[in-house]
Amino acid sequence: MWRAARGSERLCYATGAALVVSGLVHLGVFFVDGGPWEGPVSWRKPFTFGLSFGLTLIAVAWVTSYLRMGARLRAVLLVLFAADCVLEVGGITLQAWRRVPSHFNMESPVNTAVSMSLAVGGALLVVILSALAVISFTRRPAGPTGMPLALRTGFAILLVGLLSGAAMIARGVVLTRTGHQAAGYRSTASVKPLHGVSLHAILVLPVLARLLTLTSWSPHARYRTVLAASGGYAAAVVGALVWAVLTY
Repeated sequence: MWRAARGSERLCYATGAALVVSGLVHLGVFFVDGGPWEGPVSWRKPFTFGLSFGLTLIAVAWVTSYLRMGARLRAVLLVLFAADCVLEVGGITLQAWRRVPSHFNMESPVNTAVSMSLAVGGALLVVILSALAVISFTRRPAGPTGMPLALRTGFAILLVGLLSGAAMIARGVVLTRTGHQAAGYRSTASVKPLHGVSLHAILVLPVLARLLTLTSWSPHARYRTVLAASGGYAAAVVGALVWAVLTY
């Protein structure tokens, strides 16, 4: 992957690896420093966000190599996406070390600036990844048997994750600005499983399609396997959505 990658893809791989390392370091900090695992102020947030954003950045940089798009457009989207991932993880990590909430925190000018930058960064994530999803559906992706299906399913499910994240932010901001900050933090709990499960289909399904090329299975068998995995992942997302609705 590294040898075949373009400059922008290598930047994303290196940045994603750094974010993953940052997340793992903060897991170590949690074991040393202790504190709550749940709640708006915990070491869980820089750990999970660093790991999740790092893996997603690496996955997106890899799968875009299968999308039929211009080299310049790919480079611009990937560099913007990498910068946005750093912004999101950096803001959350900064607030964790300051021992204050990272989201929905309007208690001072600094906290407001961080919280709003995270919200703007989230909106930019939606724009970039939506553009890649549109490209995957309007121009048949390249790759081995099952890869086009894996990419399209992965991007479609990823959009569900982005929309659920946007819904959490919007709901939390409204509650915070109306004087219900504690309720704003609690309001995200039921949507977190849906958000978490949806984000990583773009990694799991394409990796499966790629690994199947190492088997002796026929193209038809490999395609059916990717199809079954896509259906199973979609069912898990639907289950998380039902849970979110029932427990909201």
